[in-house]
Amino acid sequence: MYRYLVNRILLVFPTLFGAAALVFALMRLIPGDVCLVRLGSGGTSFSEQALQACHAELGIDRPWLVQFGQFLWGMLHFDFGISMWSGKPVVDEIASRFPISLEVALIATAIAVVLAIPLGTISALKQNTWIDLLVRTVSIAGIATPSFWIGIMAILIVLDLTQWIGGHPWMPPIDYVSLWKDPIRNLSIVALPALTVGYRYSAVSMRMTRSAMLEVLREDYIRTARAKGLLEKIIINRHALKNALLPVITVVGLEFAFLIGGLVVTEQVFNLNGIGRLMVLSVQNQDYTLTQALVMVVVTIAILANLVVDLLYAWLDPRIRLK
Repeated sequence: MYRYLVNRILLVFPTLFGAAALVFALMRLIPGDVCLVRLGSGGTSFSEQALQACHAELGIDRPWLVQFGQFLWGMLHFDFGISMWSGKPVVDEIASRFPISLEVALIATAIAVVLAIPLGTISALKQNTWIDLLVRTVSIAGIATPSFWIGIMAILIVLDLTQWIGGHPWMPPIDYVSLWKDPIRNLSIVALPALTVGYRYSAVSMRMTRSAMLEVLREDYIRTARAKGLLEKIIINRHALKNALLPVITVVGLEFAFLIGGLVVTEQVFNLNGIGRLMVLSVQNQDYTLTQALVMVVVTIAILANLVVDLLYAWLDPRIRLK
Protein backbone atom coordinates (compact mmCIF):
# COMPACT_ATOMS: atom_id res chain seq x y z
CA MET A 1 0.00 0.00 0.00
CA TYR A 2 2.83 2.39 0.88
CA ARG A 3 4.58 1.75 -2.41
CA TYR A 4 1.36 2.41 -4.29
CA LEU A 5 0.85 5.62 -2.30
CA VAL A 6 4.40 6.87 -2.93
CA ASN A 7 4.19 6.12 -6.65
CA ARG A 8 0.94 8.06 -7.01
CA ILE A 9 2.30 11.04 -5.07
CA LEU A 10 5.54 11.15 -7.07
CA LEU A 11 3.54 11.08 -10.29
CA VAL A 12 1.98 14.42 -9.32
CA PHE A 13 5.20 16.41 -9.84
CA PRO A 14 6.00 15.55 -13.50
CA THR A 15 2.31 15.98 -14.31
CA LEU A 16 2.35 19.47 -12.81
CA PHE A 17 5.55 20.33 -14.70
CA GLY A 18 4.08 19.17 -18.01
CA ALA A 19 0.86 21.09 -17.36
CA ALA A 20 2.84 24.24 -16.47
CA ALA A 21 4.89 24.01 -19.68
CA LEU A 22 1.78 23.49 -21.80
CA VAL A 23 -0.14 26.34 -20.15
CA PHE A 24 2.84 28.71 -20.44
CA ALA A 25 3.32 27.96 -24.15
CA LEU A 26 -0.36 28.24 -25.00
CA MET A 27 -0.65 31.60 -23.24
CA ARG A 28 2.16 32.99 -25.40
CA LEU A 29 0.68 31.59 -28.62
CA ILE A 30 -2.65 33.35 -28.13
CA PRO A 31 -2.77 36.47 -30.35
CA GLY A 32 -3.02 39.85 -28.66
CA ASP A 33 -0.95 42.15 -26.48
CA VAL A 34 -1.98 43.28 -23.02
CA CYS A 35 0.07 46.47 -23.39
CA LEU A 36 -1.92 47.46 -26.48
CA VAL A 37 -5.10 46.97 -24.47
CA ARG A 38 -3.81 48.96 -21.49
CA LEU A 39 -2.28 51.84 -23.40
CA GLY A 40 -5.03 52.02 -26.02
CA SER A 41 -8.01 51.89 -23.64
CA GLY A 42 -10.33 54.82 -24.19
CA GLY A 43 -9.00 55.44 -27.68
CA THR A 44 -5.82 57.21 -26.51
CA SER A 45 -2.69 57.21 -28.68
CA PHE A 46 0.74 56.07 -27.50
CA SER A 47 4.27 55.90 -28.82
CA GLU A 48 6.44 52.91 -29.62
CA GLN A 49 8.69 53.82 -26.67
CA ALA A 50 5.70 53.62 -24.31
CA LEU A 51 4.82 50.20 -25.72
CA GLN A 52 8.37 48.93 -25.23
CA ALA A 53 8.45 50.36 -21.70
CA CYS A 54 5.22 48.50 -20.90
CA HIS A 55 6.72 45.26 -22.24
CA ALA A 56 9.83 45.78 -20.10
CA GLU A 57 7.73 46.55 -17.02
CA LEU A 58 5.69 43.36 -17.39
CA GLY A 59 8.74 41.29 -18.35
CA ILE A 60 7.21 39.95 -21.57
CA ASP A 61 10.15 41.21 -23.67
CA ARG A 62 12.44 38.58 -22.15
CA PRO A 63 13.12 35.18 -23.76
CA TRP A 64 10.46 32.54 -23.19
CA LEU A 65 12.91 30.26 -21.38
CA VAL A 66 13.69 32.99 -18.84
CA GLN A 67 9.99 33.74 -18.35
CA PHE A 68 9.22 30.04 -17.90
CA GLY A 69 11.98 29.68 -15.32
CA GLN A 70 10.59 32.64 -13.38
CA PHE A 71 7.11 31.15 -13.63
CA LEU A 72 8.27 27.80 -12.20
CA TRP A 73 10.26 29.47 -9.44
CA GLY A 74 7.27 31.57 -8.51
CA MET A 75 5.03 28.48 -8.40
CA LEU A 76 7.38 26.84 -5.91
CA HIS A 77 7.06 29.90 -3.64
CA PHE A 78 3.35 30.43 -4.31
CA ASP A 79 4.23 33.72 -5.99
CA PHE A 80 2.58 34.09 -9.40
CA GLY A 81 3.73 37.67 -9.95
CA ILE A 82 1.74 40.83 -10.56
CA SER A 83 -1.44 41.02 -12.60
CA MET A 84 -0.72 42.68 -15.94
CA TRP A 85 -4.09 44.43 -15.92
CA SER A 86 -4.87 45.44 -12.34
CA GLY A 87 -1.31 45.77 -11.06
CA LYS A 88 -2.20 43.75 -7.93
CA PRO A 89 -0.46 40.55 -6.82
CA VAL A 90 -2.00 37.53 -8.52
CA VAL A 91 -2.10 35.63 -5.22
CA ASP A 92 -4.31 38.36 -3.73
CA GLU A 93 -6.62 38.34 -6.75
CA ILE A 94 -7.07 34.56 -6.50
CA ALA A 95 -7.29 34.50 -2.70
CA SER A 96 -10.24 36.90 -2.74
CA ARG A 97 -12.21 34.72 -5.21
CA PHE A 98 -11.13 31.18 -4.38
CA PRO A 99 -13.02 30.64 -1.07
CA ILE A 100 -16.47 31.10 -2.59
CA SER A 101 -15.74 28.77 -5.53
CA LEU A 102 -14.30 26.14 -3.18
CA GLU A 103 -17.26 26.41 -0.81
CA VAL A 104 -19.82 26.04 -3.60
CA ALA A 105 -17.89 23.07 -5.03
CA LEU A 106 -17.66 21.30 -1.65
CA ILE A 107 -21.32 21.80 -0.78
CA ALA A 108 -22.44 20.78 -4.29
CA THR A 109 -20.27 17.65 -4.09
CA ALA A 110 -21.72 16.73 -0.70
CA ILE A 111 -25.26 17.21 -2.03
CA ALA A 112 -24.48 15.12 -5.11
CA VAL A 113 -23.01 12.24 -3.10
CA VAL A 114 -25.87 12.24 -0.57
CA LEU A 115 -28.46 12.17 -3.36
CA ALA A 116 -26.76 10.07 -6.03
CA ILE A 117 -25.51 6.99 -4.18
CA PRO A 118 -28.69 6.11 -2.23
CA LEU A 119 -31.08 6.94 -5.08
CA GLY A 120 -28.93 5.21 -7.69
CA THR A 121 -28.69 2.11 -5.51
CA ILE A 122 -32.43 2.03 -4.86
CA SER A 123 -33.12 2.50 -8.55
CA ALA A 124 -30.94 -0.51 -9.40
CA LEU A 125 -32.50 -2.69 -6.70
CA LYS A 126 -36.03 -1.70 -7.82
CA GLN A 127 -35.32 -2.04 -11.52
CA ASN A 128 -38.29 -1.44 -13.85
CA THR A 129 -40.61 -0.43 -10.98
CA TRP A 130 -42.25 2.94 -10.46
CA ILE A 131 -39.42 3.90 -8.07
CA ASP A 132 -36.84 3.18 -10.76
CA LEU A 133 -38.87 5.16 -13.29
CA LEU A 134 -39.13 8.14 -10.92
CA VAL A 135 -35.40 8.18 -10.13
CA ARG A 136 -34.49 7.86 -13.82
CA THR A 137 -36.83 10.73 -14.69
CA VAL A 138 -35.27 12.96 -12.04
CA SER A 139 -31.74 12.10 -13.18
CA ILE A 140 -32.44 12.56 -16.89
CA ALA A 141 -34.12 15.91 -16.18
CA GLY A 142 -31.03 17.03 -14.27
CA ILE A 143 -28.69 16.02 -17.09
CA ALA A 144 -30.84 17.57 -19.83
CA THR A 145 -31.50 20.90 -18.09
CA PRO A 146 -28.74 23.56 -18.03
CA SER A 147 -27.69 24.49 -14.51
CA PHE A 148 -27.99 28.23 -15.16
CA TRP A 149 -31.64 27.80 -16.20
CA ILE A 150 -32.28 25.80 -13.02
CA GLY A 151 -30.63 28.64 -11.11
CA ILE A 152 -32.86 31.27 -12.69
CA MET A 153 -35.96 29.20 -11.96
CA ALA A 154 -34.81 28.63 -8.38
CA ILE A 155 -34.37 32.36 -7.81
CA LEU A 156 -37.84 33.09 -9.22
CA ILE A 157 -39.46 30.36 -7.12
CA VAL A 158 -37.80 31.50 -3.89
CA LEU A 159 -38.63 35.11 -4.74
CA ASP A 160 -42.33 34.30 -5.20
CA LEU A 161 -42.47 32.11 -2.09
CA THR A 162 -40.88 34.71 0.19
CA GLN A 163 -43.10 37.43 -1.23
CA TRP A 164 -46.18 35.26 -0.70
CA ILE A 165 -45.24 34.23 2.84
CA GLY A 166 -43.66 37.33 4.29
CA GLY A 167 -44.49 40.11 1.91
CA HIS A 168 -40.83 41.03 1.38
CA PRO A 169 -39.30 39.53 -1.79
CA TRP A 170 -35.98 37.78 -1.29
CA MET A 171 -33.02 38.49 -3.58
CA PRO A 172 -29.56 36.88 -3.57
CA PRO A 173 -27.04 38.96 -1.54
CA ILE A 174 -24.56 40.87 -3.67
CA ASP A 175 -21.65 40.76 -1.20
CA TYR A 176 -19.73 37.73 0.02
CA VAL A 177 -19.34 37.08 3.74
CA SER A 178 -17.00 34.41 5.11
CA LEU A 179 -18.48 31.33 6.72
CA TRP A 180 -16.48 31.97 9.90
CA LYS A 181 -17.66 35.58 10.17
CA ASP A 182 -21.41 35.12 9.60
CA PRO A 183 -22.46 31.50 8.88
CA ILE A 184 -26.15 32.30 8.31
CA ARG A 185 -25.49 35.04 5.78
CA ASN A 186 -22.80 32.96 4.12
CA LEU A 187 -25.16 30.02 3.65
CA SER A 188 -27.83 32.36 2.30
CA ILE A 189 -25.34 33.30 -0.42
CA VAL A 190 -24.01 29.87 -1.39
CA ALA A 191 -26.91 27.54 -0.55
CA LEU A 192 -29.00 28.17 -3.65
CA PRO A 193 -26.16 27.97 -6.21
CA ALA A 194 -24.81 24.88 -4.44
CA LEU A 195 -28.22 23.20 -4.56
CA THR A 196 -28.61 24.13 -8.23
CA VAL A 197 -25.21 22.78 -9.21
CA GLY A 198 -25.45 19.82 -6.84
CA TYR A 199 -28.70 18.65 -8.41
CA ARG A 200 -27.24 18.49 -11.91
CA TYR A 201 -24.03 17.01 -10.47
CA SER A 202 -26.02 14.32 -8.66
CA ALA A 203 -27.97 13.45 -11.82
CA VAL A 204 -24.78 12.30 -13.58
CA SER A 205 -23.55 10.38 -10.54
CA MET A 206 -27.00 8.87 -10.02
CA ARG A 207 -27.04 7.40 -13.51
CA MET A 208 -23.52 6.06 -13.06
CA THR A 209 -24.41 4.48 -9.68
CA ARG A 210 -27.46 2.76 -11.14
CA SER A 211 -25.55 1.38 -14.15
CA ALA A 212 -22.65 0.16 -12.02
CA MET A 213 -24.96 -1.47 -9.47
CA LEU A 214 -26.94 -3.29 -12.18
CA GLU A 215 -23.71 -4.65 -13.64
CA VAL A 216 -22.34 -5.77 -10.26
CA LEU A 217 -25.62 -7.40 -9.19
CA ARG A 218 -25.35 -9.75 -12.19
CA GLU A 219 -21.89 -11.01 -11.17
CA ASP A 220 -21.34 -14.62 -10.06
CA TYR A 221 -20.05 -13.73 -6.60
CA ILE A 222 -23.33 -11.92 -5.84
CA ARG A 223 -25.31 -15.04 -6.77
CA THR A 224 -22.89 -17.11 -4.67
CA ALA A 225 -23.38 -14.84 -1.66
CA ARG A 226 -27.14 -15.16 -2.00
CA ALA A 227 -26.87 -18.93 -2.36
CA LYS A 228 -24.93 -19.06 0.91
CA GLY A 229 -27.85 -17.39 2.64
CA LEU A 230 -26.23 -14.05 3.45
CA LEU A 231 -28.53 -11.20 4.37
CA GLU A 232 -29.46 -8.97 1.44
CA LYS A 233 -28.28 -5.91 3.39
CA ILE A 234 -24.82 -7.42 3.83
CA ILE A 235 -24.65 -8.43 0.15
CA ILE A 236 -25.54 -4.92 -1.01
CA ASN A 237 -23.33 -2.97 1.42
CA ARG A 238 -20.23 -5.18 1.60
CA HIS A 239 -20.09 -6.77 -1.83
CA ALA A 240 -22.14 -4.95 -4.45
CA LEU A 241 -21.98 -1.28 -3.48
CA LYS A 242 -18.28 -1.29 -2.69
CA ASN A 243 -17.38 -2.53 -6.17
CA ALA A 244 -19.98 -0.38 -7.89
CA LEU A 245 -18.55 2.79 -6.34
CA LEU A 246 -15.33 2.72 -8.39
CA PRO A 247 -16.72 4.43 -11.54
CA VAL A 248 -18.89 6.69 -9.37
CA ILE A 249 -15.83 7.98 -7.52
CA THR A 250 -14.20 8.79 -10.87
CA VAL A 251 -17.19 10.88 -11.92
CA VAL A 252 -17.32 12.66 -8.55
CA GLY A 253 -13.60 13.51 -8.68
CA LEU A 254 -13.71 14.87 -12.23
CA GLU A 255 -16.85 16.89 -11.57
CA PHE A 256 -15.34 18.44 -8.44
CA ALA A 257 -12.32 19.65 -10.40
CA PHE A 258 -14.67 21.12 -13.02
CA LEU A 259 -16.74 22.94 -10.39
CA ILE A 260 -13.75 24.99 -9.21
CA GLY A 261 -13.27 26.88 -12.47
CA GLY A 262 -16.13 25.88 -14.76
CA LEU A 263 -19.14 27.58 -13.17
CA VAL A 264 -18.84 30.78 -15.17
CA VAL A 265 -22.51 31.09 -16.16
CA THR A 266 -23.79 29.94 -12.75
CA GLU A 267 -21.59 32.50 -11.01
CA GLN A 268 -22.98 35.15 -13.35
CA VAL A 269 -26.58 34.16 -12.57
CA PHE A 270 -26.06 34.28 -8.80
CA ASN A 271 -23.64 37.24 -8.92
CA LEU A 272 -20.78 35.26 -7.39
CA ASN A 273 -17.23 36.58 -7.85
CA GLY A 274 -15.59 33.19 -8.12
CA ILE A 275 -12.64 31.73 -9.96
CA GLY A 276 -14.61 31.09 -13.17
CA ARG A 277 -15.72 34.70 -13.48
CA LEU A 278 -12.19 35.92 -12.75
CA MET A 279 -10.81 33.65 -15.46
CA VAL A 280 -13.16 35.12 -18.06
CA LEU A 281 -12.10 38.66 -17.09
CA SER A 282 -8.40 37.76 -17.25
CA VAL A 283 -8.81 36.31 -20.75
CA GLN A 284 -10.77 39.35 -21.92
CA ASN A 285 -8.05 41.67 -20.61
CA GLN A 286 -5.31 39.44 -22.08
CA ASP A 287 -3.70 39.17 -18.66
CA TYR A 288 -1.28 36.28 -19.26
CA THR A 289 0.06 36.24 -15.71
CA LEU A 290 -3.35 35.95 -14.05
CA THR A 291 -4.76 33.54 -16.66
CA GLN A 292 -1.92 31.03 -16.44
CA ALA A 293 -2.01 31.20 -12.63
CA LEU A 294 -5.76 30.49 -12.61
CA VAL A 295 -5.35 27.61 -15.05
CA MET A 296 -2.58 26.13 -12.92
CA VAL A 297 -4.80 26.39 -9.82
CA VAL A 298 -7.55 24.46 -11.59
CA VAL A 299 -5.05 21.94 -13.00
CA THR A 300 -3.51 21.41 -9.55
CA ILE A 301 -6.93 20.78 -8.03
CA ALA A 302 -7.76 18.34 -10.84
CA ILE A 303 -4.50 16.45 -10.29
CA LEU A 304 -5.05 16.31 -6.52
CA ALA A 305 -8.63 15.15 -7.07
CA ASN A 306 -7.34 12.33 -9.30
CA LEU A 307 -4.80 11.45 -6.61
CA VAL A 308 -7.57 11.17 -4.02
CA VAL A 309 -9.59 9.05 -6.45
CA ASP A 310 -6.64 6.68 -6.95
CA LEU A 311 -6.21 6.33 -3.19
CA LEU A 312 -9.91 5.61 -2.75
CA TYR A 313 -9.62 3.00 -5.49
CA ALA A 314 -6.89 1.24 -3.53
CA TRP A 315 -8.95 1.39 -0.34
CA LEU A 316 -12.09 0.01 -1.97
CA ASP A 317 -10.42 -2.63 -4.15
CA PRO A 318 -7.39 -4.45 -2.67
CA ARG A 319 -6.47 -5.84 -6.11
CA ILE A 320 -5.40 -2.37 -7.23
CA ARG A 321 -2.88 -1.75 -4.43
CA LEU A 322 -1.62 -5.36 -4.49
CA LYS A 323 -1.00 -5.17 -8.23
